Amino acid sequence: MSEWVIGVLGGSGLYDVDALEEPEWVSVETPWGSPSDELLTGRIHDVRFVFLPRHGRGHRLPPADVNARANVDALKRLGCTDLLAVSAVGSLREELEPGRFVIVDQFIDQTRSRGTSFFGPGLVAHVSMADPVCPRLSALAAAAARTAGAEVTEGSTYLAIDGPQLSTRAESKLYHASVCDVIGMTAMPEAKLAREAELPYALVGMVTDYDCWHEEEEPVQVSTVIAQLRANAATATRMIEGLAEILPPERTPCPLDTVLDSAIVTAPDAHDPTMIAKLDAVAGRWLQAQS
Repeated sequence: MSEWVIGVLGGSGLYDVDALEEPEWVSVETPWGSPSDELLTGRIHDVRFVFLPRHGRGHRLPPADVNARANVDALKRLGCTDLLAVSAVGSLREELEPGRFVIVDQFIDQTRSRGTSFFGPGLVAHVSMADPVCPRLSALAAAAARTAGAEVTEGSTYLAIDGPQLSTRAESKLYHASVCDVIGMTAMPEAKLAREAELPYALVGMVTDYDCWHEEEEPVQVSTVIAQLRANAATATRMIEGLAEILPPERTPCPLDTVLDSAIVTAPDAHDPTMIAKLDAVAGRWLQAQS
């Protein structure tokens, strides 16, 4: 048994959490560079939260410049046990209308040239991504979102693209014809890195628009997205408060807490000390078990 420490990665429109008691912005340095911003720590209903605005306060960072490795490392370094990602997404399905909250359970990664792993030469790991989210945290997030007043759909596939440009109409129609349900620019490699860091991960997508595949809707414009973001952000804040209320009093172990036990393939005598030092937070549990 242990205490919950919920890391929250806030997407577009969610740059703060007003409900935190005794809030404090904390600066964290990581071996992977600087995270998107300082991290906001505090408690809601005696549950500790660590909040990080993914794009930085004031939305300074475009998607491809978000340092996902530094973000996940910093959250792990501050003691997070689980990560809840909140992201703005476009809808590729008629029934996923703007304003709806979508609990993502699968991803298709079409991003390029992003740092996708903490591991590399000197310490090789292959974590399973067959089921990329934590079912326990996802179910809790869905329940909290409904309590907050959101219309919620559970079980959707997220298509990750680089951006920052929005899709062409041809691209959008291609995505609409695929198995994907929503589209965004930030969940990858974030979800992969959370798995490598042994942090159970859930993603709540806040639908802002229909991209541009929809024949009866105007092509998405940033002004439309921003207006929907403001409404979604208020609901997301209530969802985070609701999550604090429904979490079990104690956190029981999750199978995702120990995925590195079956993922590391490099022989001990081939470990690179420099790589080991960079993984002091991300793989701290596994490294301690080896010593």
